[in-house]
Amino acid sequence: MREKRPIIALDFPNAESVKAFLKLFPAEEKLFVKIGMELYYSAGPDIVRYVKDLGHSVFLDLKLHDIPNTVKSAMAVLAELGVDMANVHAAGGVEMMKAAREGLGQGPKLLAVTQLTSTSEEQMRADQNIQTTLAESVSHYAQKTNLAGLDGIVCSAHEVVAIKQVLGEEFLCLTPGIRPIGSSEGDQKRVVTPNQARSIGSDYIVVGRPITQAQDPLNAYYAVYKSWNDLDV
Repeated sequence: MREKRPIIALDFPNAESVKAFLKLFPAEEKLFVKIGMELYYSAGPDIVRYVKDLGHSVFLDLKLHDIPNTVKSAMAVLAELGVDMANVHAAGGVEMMKAAREGLGQGPKLLAVTQLTSTSEEQMRADQNIQTTLAESVSHYAQKTNLAGLDGIVCSAHEVVAIKQVLGEEFLCLTPGIRPIGSSEGDQKRVVTPNQARSIGSDYIVVGRPITQAQDPLNAYYAVYKSWNDLDV
């Protein structure tokens, strides 16, 4: 199996922090990073251009959710930034997801968020009034995502096996909520280690604070990389 890069969540408040963090890595080390709402709203599209100019891959995690035409237009703008991956909320519906695909084009990967890994089944039922199991909700959203022509979903690693059984191995599952052994779970409720995610069948993993807030981020990254690729640590 080809070695895979874990996606580093650049959950920093500004561009200066990102630049300082990326300077810790050798120039030849081409990373896969996630730029989320906080950083994008602080630094704007220029931070995407900066990271891309360094040769890194970018997952722009903005979780778009609006009327189809608005999402289509927004995705067209993101496509011009050269992002490698973007996402929407599956709750926006099939037509919105189809519009997102049309706006982004066929090059970048496009995923849909099912249920956030910070959401428990009790919260889903109380706050969203979805009176199924969490697994059933994720499966439903995954099937709608596939119907809309997207590449896959963002989900907990706990749902990956069931999703793959229904939609096949080519349907991508990106799993946040990854915590190396000994790390704090933080605000995540459904977490696994990088190696467990690999065994389960996750196609991509996202790791944030265990790397970005480590005393030695470079070594923390390599430890996650080795665990994710089932290499000797």
